[in-house]
Amino acid sequence: MKAIILNWIKSFYGLENSASTEELLNNSAFQSHEFFWMLGLLVAMAVLSVVIWFFTRQVLLALIKTVAYKSKTKLDDLLVEKKFFSALAHILPLLFMDFFFSIVFFSYPQTYEYSIRLNDFLIVLAILVSVRRFFNALRVVLEEKPYFKDKPIGAYIQTVKLIITIVFVVILLSVITKQSPLFFLTSLGAMTAVLLLVFKDTILGFVGSIQISANDMLRIGDWVTMERYGADGDVIEINLTTVKVQNFDKTITTIPTYSFIADSFKNWRGMSNSGGRRIKRSLNIKIDTVKFADDAMIDRLSKVKLFSDFVIEQQKEVEQYNAEHGLVDEYQLNARRPTNVGLFRNYVEYYLKNNNALNQEMSLMVRQLQPTSKGLPIELYCFSKTKVWAEYEVVIADIFDHLFAVVKRFDLEISEEITGSDLRSKLQN
Repeated sequence: MKAIILNWIKSFYGLENSASTEELLNNSAFQSHEFFWMLGLLVAMAVLSVVIWFFTRQVLLALIKTVAYKSKTKLDDLLVEKKFFSALAHILPLLFMDFFFSIVFFSYPQTYEYSIRLNDFLIVLAILVSVRRFFNALRVVLEEKPYFKDKPIGAYIQTVKLIITIVFVVILLSVITKQSPLFFLTSLGAMTAVLLLVFKDTILGFVGSIQISANDMLRIGDWVTMERYGADGDVIEINLTTVKVQNFDKTITTIPTYSFIADSFKNWRGMSNSGGRRIKRSLNIKIDTVKFADDAMIDRLSKVKLFSDFVIEQQKEVEQYNAEHGLVDEYQLNARRPTNVGLFRNYVEYYLKNNNALNQEMSLMVRQLQPTSKGLPIELYCFSKTKVWAEYEVVIADIFDHLFAVVKRFDLEISEEITGSDLRSKLQN
């Protein structure tokens, strides 16, 4: 095309087709019209480029959208949605301009040099934008795959996009300066300290995301607790530099990815994958209500179906032991005698073992802890079958509702802090 246009220009000045370009440039008549030829060709190139751009955007893109929406694959739909093809549409008119510049500025070599650099820069930039949008669409596709559902795909995609962007930035600098890409790569060595400072968070996030993935420390959907950042909820996104946690109050906490390597956090995935959720809670008994169980209490408790076998068996064992060791009168302090708190502790254990809401195959015990100024703690340690938060709280509430109500049958009282009403009642008495 260049030869055809040049021959057409030569014909205006009576030059043969065989005449060289130098002869045309040295022609005095052409020199007086040189600028107008350049301006006319530039306008023609601009008009043709707009026509190509319009054709690409309005015709080809419409055709691509129609085909994409009719296909069964999800990727092409996402490529349309993420405007991947819209970015590609800019490349065709830019390529046309890249070719046409040699014709427009054939008599202005320096202008041609700068124009071609700028145009090549825009071509590379359009390709970079297209590649980044492609990976944006690919990320959505991978996140919907069952295998990648709980994987930090966002961090991987961002890492790939970062590497590609760095490569393209080097190419862009090479295009605009006409220097070899190796020149800029070697220059990065001298800028290492500055790059480490500028990209510190990105580098730490990259390292953190690799360690998190390699050690399977965190997945999307995990329930995590990180007190330092006030996070207590589900992981909804893992990126290159940040992890987003949606708390149970629906607020979102953003945490640097590397913090999950540098700081401690609690991941409840083990509980979610296990057969139950742990219950670990105590009742504080008033110490001055602890006493030996009298016959009336033993007789009363022996009528409780859940507990009768234990009470009767223990009473026989105690009487037999005392008889064998001559500890039969009330003055023998070292005689074996059941206490109300001991009976209560064993009753709670029997009650838990017969509770269908608890997982009987996991640890279950009732233990006595170190007495404190708040009383004698009787701790329940067991696991509920359900792991759903609301149902789990109902299970705990039902257990302790029953224990608070039944503790008085053992002549025991729950230890409480003194309140204003207590003081007023004592003063009035």
